[in-house]
Amino acid sequence: MATALASAAVLCDRIAGRLLARNDVSRAFFEREADGLAAVSDAMASRFLRGGRLIAFGRGPAATDAQHIAVEFVHPVIVGKRALPAIDLSATFECALPAIVKEADIAVGFSPVDADDSVSRALAHARARGALTLALPGPAADLAIAAPSADAFISQELVEILYHTLWETVHVFLEHRERGHGDGSDVGASGFLYPFLGGAPADSTAVTADVARSIRAKAADDERLRERAAREHAAEIGAATTAIFDRIRNGATLLFFGNGGSATDANDWAIDCAGSGIAALSLAMDPANVTAIGNDIGIDAIFLRQLIAHGRAGDVAIAISTSGGSSNVIAALEEARKRSMLTVALLGYDGGEIVRRRLADLPIVVPCDYIPRIQEVQASIYHVMIEAWRQWQM
Repeated sequence: MATALASAAVLCDRIAGRLLARNDVSRAFFEREADGLAAVSDAMASRFLRGGRLIAFGRGPAATDAQHIAVEFVHPVIVGKRALPAIDLSATFECALPAIVKEADIAVGFSPVDADDSVSRALAHARARGALTLALPGPAADLAIAAPSADAFISQELVEILYHTLWETVHVFLEHRERGHGDGSDVGASGFLYPFLGGAPADSTAVTADVARSIRAKAADDERLRERAAREHAAEIGAATTAIFDRIRNGATLLFFGNGGSATDANDWAIDCAGSGIAALSLAMDPANVTAIGNDIGIDAIFLRQLIAHGRAGDVAIAISTSGGSSNVIAALEEARKRSMLTVALLGYDGGEIVRRRLADLPIVVPCDYIPRIQEVQASIYHVMIEAWRQWQM
């Protein structure tokens, strides 16, 4: 282990540099892939209209991406969007996928940068059944993406942006098809994201080209948010990184929690920490506990009850929330305070109630009001924090 941690100024510069390093990779990746992503979104919309399902799977950290894409399609963040059939099959995909995949389905396999043979085999089986296949990343599929970076964290972050844009643009093509290929009618909740869908009729080719430009614009939004985080929040990130590592050196366990997509990020962060030899648990990981507590006590207690069981003085409670207002996250932070735990929160918007009530000793806010972009930059932030911890452990 390093004999001394980096000075605050040096750490701040390092964090800013690591955040900015993602942007050149992002620009090159989405410039190259946007047209293909737009086309596959159209194909996915066609499959959903035929009754197909999205079946996602992966192993290790990649399994949390399968969880994330599934929840985005089933429980869309834009009010008024339909629930599309999607499921994470990571725990059993090697045996379960051959049993359930059908010709109209969409199989999405998530892998590390050096691929995963078991995921590739499952995708090959699904493709042989006639399913549309996506390898994110991987060597062979209807859409086979090369790893965006040799850096596992950067690659995973850009894949998250990729599948968020797939979710957003699939809805565009669903609405476009159901409107008779462009009749100029109202596009509802998609209007602020895709102004080109309103007004004059447009053929599918024109929509695909516009969607590709929109995908590049979304990646550019992330790049601007990372630049802002590097410029305005590197010191806060550095302070949290150092304070948490002080607890890690003294034997602390890190307890992560969040809802929905933030739950999958809590799972990912905990897996990454455990893989680095850091004691970490995600309170969103165990569906038996989450559903038992939610059913028997109430949704507000799902993290609180587990934190009572696992949390000890000196541990670290780390909340992930885009809104900063989730009642079950707030309840867990309140309990952590009572137990003399360090409280940290990774937030969006203006930090919400968690910031207003000062429930986090160390809040880090991504100042954005659109959930996918918040989550994407939050992933960059917690990965940069882990990078520092790994270096200090050497």
